[in-house]
Amino acid sequence: MPTRVFVNLDYDYGKTLKDFLIGQAKNPDSPFEIHDWSIKEPSPDWKVKARARIRASGVVAVLCGQHTHQATGVAIEVQIAQEEGIPYLLLNGYSGQTGMKPTTAEPSDKIYKWTWENLEMLVGGAR
Repeated sequence: MPTRVFVNLDYDYGKTLKDFLIGQAKNPDSPFEIHDWSIKEPSPDWKVKARARIRASGVVAVLCGQHTHQATGVAIEVQIAQEEGIPYLLLNGYSGQTGMKPTTAEPSDKIYKWTWENLEMLVGGAR
């Protein structure tokens, strides 16, 4: 059964990245599945909703771009994953650019190059 992935990104700058990842999840040999659980509208209970969705996932994929370190929501969702014991992985969003870590990422967390081989390996637990 494929691993359910929660996608974490700076929505203002990374919506296209999420679309790319969703497309890769549709590959017939994909080891992961993605449900579009993005919380697009701000609400007083968005953190509760995010926690429930993260808890229902096997891994959180953080799509890192040039502004990720400034995205408060991304940082909070990474912190929720840490609190819930859900593994997360950091993917460099754009080739040729340096993705920035969320502020709540551990100093030892590595940002991985986004390749199909890396996705398969990382979703499979190799981090």
